[in-house]
Amino acid sequence: MYIAYSALQAVSQHNAPIQTEPQNNELLLRYQAYQSICQKYQREITAIQQYLPGWTPAFK
Repeated sequence: MYIAYSALQAVSQHNAPIQTEPQNNELLLRYQAYQSICQKYQREITAIQQYLPGWTPAFK
């Protein structure tokens, strides 16, 4: 979840022009999907983290 949070922070910290509504909506939908998948596969993520502490799925 940290990766998703940091990715959203990086987008908001750039001095780029204000994004249009569809781009912001797409980013929000992608983040919500990421959270949903992380919740769905919580057992698998926990099992992987036993061997790779701190591992989280990538947020693209």
